[in-house]
Amino acid sequence: MGSGNWSTNVYDAAQSYNARTGRSAFEYSRKAHTSVPRAKWKAHADLDPHGVTARESRDSDEHPTSLAISVLFDVTGSMRSVPVTLQTKLPELFGLLLRKGYVDHPQILFGAVGDATCDKVPLQVGQFESDNRMDDQLGNILLEGGGGGQKTESYELAMYFMARHTELDCLDKRGKRGYLFLIGDEMPYGRVKRREVEAVIGDKLGEDIPIEAIVAELQRKYEVYYILPAGSSYVGDTEVLGRWRELLRQNVIELDDLDAVCETIAVTIGLAEDAIDLDEGLGHLKDVGAVDSQVGSVSRALSAYAQGRSGALATTQALPGLDDGDNSGTTRL
Repeated sequence: MGSGNWSTNVYDAAQSYNARTGRSAFEYSRKAHTSVPRAKWKAHADLDPHGVTARESRDSDEHPTSLAISVLFDVTGSMRSVPVTLQTKLPELFGLLLRKGYVDHPQILFGAVGDATCDKVPLQVGQFESDNRMDDQLGNILLEGGGGGQKTESYELAMYFMARHTELDCLDKRGKRGYLFLIGDEMPYGRVKRREVEAVIGDKLGEDIPIEAIVAELQRKYEVYYILPAGSSYVGDTEVLGRWRELLRQNVIELDDLDAVCETIAVTIGLAEDAIDLDEGLGHLKDVGAVDSQVGSVSRALSAYAQGRSGALATTQALPGLDDGDNSGTTRL
């Protein structure tokens, strides 16, 4: 997947059509909630992970140096507002990534995370796309709004899928990891459960996988971030943040303005790509029309990460599975 190019004009036309006709940007979810019994809810065919061999981010003549970017968000409880915000901010995300030169050929995958212990649709995963089809993928996500009522959701199931069911040319051809952003407000379960993997994805595992092991496997393929945004049930929760910091270290981001989530993702990638420093990124936000409150939110969210990167960039220790015998390059941790 990943052919074509993003067009803000096409996006604007779709938004205008929805406004004129009263059609929801999340029409699949609207229909499920209004006309389908919950017992029959299922993932849209384009986002159903069951039986999927791999979601692919591939190079092409149009995009010779593709870079895989994945954004998976919790759609339980109050977190259902996250994809709505993402959908309205797609032009800003692409404006920063492309027009500001952070990334030449981004290919973006959207997905959604629920709770496999109780939800009908605990995992949805789209395709890597370079054009406006990513807006379609986002709009086909079912905003279930369930969850189990505790501080855990099935992030580990999503991480398993991304670790074992994605193929990235940026990694396979150039030794460059993709980016994966998890947006949520709760903790993962302590292990990937083999019965849930078989039911949701279709793989048959011999045993459960500890969360630490699947995170390590995932980090060989992606630079992984967790964003906890304002407005969520456990914003600022020290237990949730502490658990994610144990797993991802400095790549845990607290965001005090949900409206700045796309801007935060873009500037994080710009920093990680060494395309900008934080001050440049904040200036670019103003260039694309971000208001002062959003710029301030991004600044607060990323200041510690930006400061910590100087030490991370100095290391030359390769991650397991990425060492091809040449450790002369820089590896980000």
